[in-house]
Amino acid sequence: MGRAFEFRKARKMKRWSAMSKAFTRIGKDIVIAVKEGGPDPDSNSRLRAVIQNAKSVNMPKDNIERAIKRASDKSLGDFKEVLFEGYAPHGIAILIETATDNNTRTVANVRSYFNKCNGNLGTSGSVDFMFDHTCNFRIPAEGIDPEELELEMIDYGAEEVFVDDDGILIYAPFESFGAIQKELEKREVEILSSGFERIPQVTKQLTEEQVADVEKLLEKIEEDDDVQNVYHTMQE
Repeated sequence: MGRAFEFRKARKMKRWSAMSKAFTRIGKDIVIAVKEGGPDPDSNSRLRAVIQNAKSVNMPKDNIERAIKRASDKSLGDFKEVLFEGYAPHGIAILIETATDNNTRTVANVRSYFNKCNGNLGTSGSVDFMFDHTCNFRIPAEGIDPEELELEMIDYGAEEVFVDDDGILIYAPFESFGAIQKELEKREVEILSSGFERIPQVTKQLTEEQVADVEKLLEKIEEDDDVQNVYHTMQE
């Protein structure tokens, strides 16, 4: 098993931990997708992927439809995707993905979290290079040979395919998302969920006391409504 498998295993119980937070995040993803490609999932592959993710966390159909309708309202402000980079205590690199309709507010909030927890908010590019930007797809395992699938999907950019309790996961570089999504849909393979992650190239082991220092900062960041995902180089 490769780094993607170990990364997914470590994060499995942490991502979308609070259902209300998951719905908020997906709601923003829907707005961004609709503003970018329109409200019809048949012609908007990004919206199609977000709807699949909404279903995977049991977001009610009415909520999804309301979010799409709301996003189609031209008076609704746009959410902008902004990436923040910095260091937590003990040299742990942190990447923060946000979706915000008020960048001034988000910058001020994120900077305050770093300042309060003895971290440093960095400049663009300061830690991004330490992470591999990947995409992933989860599909049902029934009736599919993962080894055969991996050999077939290599042509579309797949780098790692593995099985866990919830199905088969396909990992690939960020730029391969469209090609893999298109091929899976062409084969009529059900996509249970899909998304993007940033996998640290190297992780650092800390003492219990040091871990507590880093987690104090991570908790403050993750509680912010503008924050979509947080990645770090601390060994989990």
